[in-house]
Amino acid sequence: MLEKINHIDTELFLYLNSKHNTFFDPIMYWASDKLFWIPFYLFIIFLLIREYKKQSVYVLISIGILITLCDQIASHLIKNAVKRLRPSHEPFLEDLIHLSKAGSGGQYGFVSSHSANAFGLATFLILLLPKSYNPLKWVLGFWAFLVAYSRIYNGVHYPCDVIVAALIGILLAIMILKILKYKFLRSL
Repeated sequence: MLEKINHIDTELFLYLNSKHNTFFDPIMYWASDKLFWIPFYLFIIFLLIREYKKQSVYVLISIGILITLCDQIASHLIKNAVKRLRPSHEPFLEDLIHLSKAGSGGQYGFVSSHSANAFGLATFLILLLPKSYNPLKWVLGFWAFLVAYSRIYNGVHYPCDVIVAALIGILLAIMILKILKYKFLRSL
């Protein structure tokens, strides 16, 4: 069963990764770059402070805990336990994949910390923010999907790497948000 899933995952990866072109190459490269998103993160921090005022301290600390958990669970706990090679490190895929200028990444790829972090943050904010922020919620969902897809496009993750990571991010976001609301934001 695991072998069949791996085969399907590899075939889907090769299909999605082959859909590159000169227009999307720089977009997907920047979508995967954490520093590129700093203005976006600063804008979100500004909105959270404006919306939650003094309580924004608890919100921002919760986000810090969430991102730390997503990143550490994905980057250290799961990757080191599973040790599944990234597609960019698989010898039999070497001539079949398109790598971005960001390079091949670390040796192991299951699961994607980029995807866990993006889906964790997006889910947390989508569930936290009031309805008046619905347009931003759509942007957050698109952003998380873009970051996750860029990892496949750039040749460093299989689809299962980003799907499982997204689920981890979503579950951790729900858990952290429940704790935040119960302990600090009971009025929400």
